[in-house]
Amino acid sequence: MRIHRICVLAGIVLGAPGFASAQAGALNLPASVRAGAAFTIPTSGSGKATLYIVGPGQVLRRDVDLGTPLEFAAGDLYNAGRYVVVLTGGASDVGQLEVTPVPKPSNIAFLAKPSRLPVGLRGGISGTAYVFDAYHNLILNPIPVSFDLTNQSSPEQKTTADSHNGVAWTEMNSAERQGKAKFIARAEGVEVTRIIQEVPGDPCSLTMTAKPSGKEVELQTQPIRDCSGNPVPDGTIVTFTATYNGTQTTADVPIKQDTARVEMPVHPGAVISVASGVVAGNEIRWEGRP
Repeated sequence: MRIHRICVLAGIVLGAPGFASAQAGALNLPASVRAGAAFTIPTSGSGKATLYIVGPGQVLRRDVDLGTPLEFAAGDLYNAGRYVVVLTGGASDVGQLEVTPVPKPSNIAFLAKPSRLPVGLRGGISGTAYVFDAYHNLILNPIPVSFDLTNQSSPEQKTTADSHNGVAWTEMNSAERQGKAKFIARAEGVEVTRIIQEVPGDPCSLTMTAKPSGKEVELQTQPIRDCSGNPVPDGTIVTFTATYNGTQTTADVPIKQDTARVEMPVHPGAVISVASGVVAGNEIRWEGRP
C-alpha cells in the first residue's frame, strides 16, 4: 500500500505545471539508462532515506545514505520505459528515469502467413518481424531486417526493410513449382526460419475420354495439372455430368495418381461434361459407340 501511495503522489507531482526534474535537488538522475546496464544515482544531503523506482513491470526499493552515490548493478532495471523515482525520509524528491532498449537485436519474433498456399500467387506470402533486445524489449530505433524466401525449384527472393517502431514487414510471391519454402528473417546476425508449404493451384485445363464398359461408360481424364504444370493433389474433386432430355446424372470423383476415373450409366445422345471447381473441361456427345 505504501508503494501504491508513493506512485499516486509521484504521478500528481510529475503532472504539475512547471515540473521538470527533481525539485529539492536531493537526486541527480541520469537522463536515460540502457536496459540491463549498471548505473549510479548521486544523492545530496545527509541522513537516511528510502528510494523507490517504479515503472513498467518493475519496482525497486533501496535504503539510501544521503550524500553517498547509490549504485545499481547490471540487470537491476531491464524493462524499457519511463520510471518514476521517489525519495522519501530524510529528504524528499521526485523525478523520472527513462530506460531505453539495448540497440542490438537479440531475438526476432517472426510471423509468416499463410503456412500453406497455392503456387503462383503474387504477394501471397506476408512476413512480419518484431525485433527485440536481450531483455525482450522491442527495439524502437530502425533496424535493417532482411527477408529471404527459397524454394529448391524456384529462384530465391530477397528484400530488406528497416523496422519502424520495432516492426518490419514484407510480401513475397509464392513459387511456380510446388514444394517446401524456407522463409528467413535476419537482423544483425540473428535469424529465424519459417517453413511454408507451396502446393499446386487449381486445375488449369481438363480433358476426358469416354469408352464403353459393359452397360456403362468409362470416363477418364488426362493427367490433371495446374497452370504451372504441377500435378493437382490427389483427393481434389472432379465432377462428371451426363445431361439427357433435361435430366442430369452426376458423379463426384477424387483425383488419384493425377487422373479421375468413373463408370456411370449414360443414354445414347447424352452430353457428358467434366469440371473441377470453376474449371470446365471438354464435352462429349455420347452416341453409344466406341
